Amino acid sequence: MESVSSDVIYNYHAHINFDLDVRDTAVALREEIGKRFDVILGRVWDMPVGPHLKPMFQVSFTPAQFTEFVPWLMVNHQGLAIFVHPETGDEVADHRDNAMWINEKLGVNLEGLK
Repeated sequence: MESVSSDVIYNYHAHINFDLDVRDTAVALREEIGKRFDVILGRVWDMPVGPHLKPMFQVSFTPAQFTEFVPWLMVNHQGLAIFVHPETGDEVADHRDNAMWINEKLGVNLEGLK
């Protein structure tokens, strides 16, 4: 397999998944992320959207923020499943091959990705 430079990563997404009975926990985590990090917070979805199988919200962050933000998520996930993937322009590979899970691995629906 040929090595690819990490320079092709122009951004990252973290998707914080939740069940509706712990929505308040997810919203509190979202607020804490917003206070601690200069990231872009997406809206809270109370239903699955896109390839995600549960309600969630997205956090968009830069490659330079990865080494601070992702380790923080690893120890502050509040029991929620978090899906982290790069953005390289290849949605399928980014969600299937180049992603990582924090806490529980839920999977994603790749149908409809480019």
